[in-house]
Amino acid sequence: VAKSQEENQKLDEYLEELTLLADTAGVEVVDTLRQHVKHIDAGLYIGKGKVHEIAAKVLAEEIQLVIFDEDLSPGQSKNLEKEIKCRVLDRSALILDIFAKRARTREAKTQVELAQLEYLLPRLSRMWTHLERQAGGVFTKGPGETQLETDRRLIGTRIAVLKEDLKKIERHRDTQRGGREEMFTFSLVGYTNVGKSTLLNALSDADVYVENRLFATLDATTRKVFLDKAHSCLLTDTVGFIRKLPHHLVASFRSTLEEVKDADMLLHVVDLSNPSYLDQMATVENVLTELGVDVSAAVVVFNKVDLIEDETILNYARERYPQSVFIAAGRKIGLDKLESSLIEFMERAYVEDEISFHAGDGKMYSTIRHLAEVIEENYDGNNIILKYRSRKENSEKIKKFAGEQLERQKLF
Repeated sequence: VAKSQEENQKLDEYLEELTLLADTAGVEVVDTLRQHVKHIDAGLYIGKGKVHEIAAKVLAEEIQLVIFDEDLSPGQSKNLEKEIKCRVLDRSALILDIFAKRARTREAKTQVELAQLEYLLPRLSRMWTHLERQAGGVFTKGPGETQLETDRRLIGTRIAVLKEDLKKIERHRDTQRGGREEMFTFSLVGYTNVGKSTLLNALSDADVYVENRLFATLDATTRKVFLDKAHSCLLTDTVGFIRKLPHHLVASFRSTLEEVKDADMLLHVVDLSNPSYLDQMATVENVLTELGVDVSAAVVVFNKVDLIEDETILNYARERYPQSVFIAAGRKIGLDKLESSLIEFMERAYVEDEISFHAGDGKMYSTIRHLAEVIEENYDGNNIILKYRSRKENSEKIKKFAGEQLERQKLF
């Protein structure tokens, strides 16, 4: 719904994105409609005249589904379906449906099911009685309880189970992360379909699924990347963001997006060939800020520069984001500059130091070997002197552990 004539261009872009979403969901779009209104109709969202126009088109062309680019209240959805005489979906329901189709791993399926049930609960009607069968017949209808109340109770129970499952999965992910503390981690973030998976494949020679559709991949994928002979890191591809991402979906995928919070650096991948790239960047930054992630330190990686014919677009991006990197991941253009930027960041994060400890302290020796690269090893009587190179935080861990070991030795 546009408020003024000046918003028509942006509205066209929004409708184009909605068409892409519908295509991803397997829906053939036959027409798009818009309406300029001053106030949202509480019962139908749009005006009655437009509703009648849509109803006539649905009848004449035997249309099976009408999709709204805005979120509808349960009452609005019900009223629209009654007037239009066909199924009505809003933007959130469409995105949830896409995620349900694309989910592959146990974690993604659990997250999507939770988001769907939390979205459907206030919209519940008798059509969801099939959930009783999913519960395995354990629950039975209570005395005087309506079928709708039974369905709500079953969904509430299922939501609780899914939340507990996600906690278990999150604990497992924390264990996995703990085992790779010594390695640098970089996370790819960005709007959906900007080329994050293509970039991961180009840098790591991986075979992550790539498709020119929205939300081609949902699960966080981590690969080891060798930047040169002396530098390696972990690179994580995360689920793409999109305008007006359903709140329940963001909440459910919070554990997956923890990969972003734990990364040493974010690489914000942007499709510079998209006319709305600035709006897309703002969408990503807003979601990350909602998750408590500091976006100011992210390196902007402008992708698909090979598709840019207007030099002013490149010049504007260079001027506004002077520390950015310009690449074409699909053709492996500019990757050497990106790798150099990552190496430079890693080098700034390293320090060289030395420490002396008793030669019989095997635990201290193994801890240093685990957290640092030993450059030089010397002996002074009963002590070992190690010169090492490590990340700043690991050097602090080594010094803290050395102090604890010294205190223990004094006690005995």
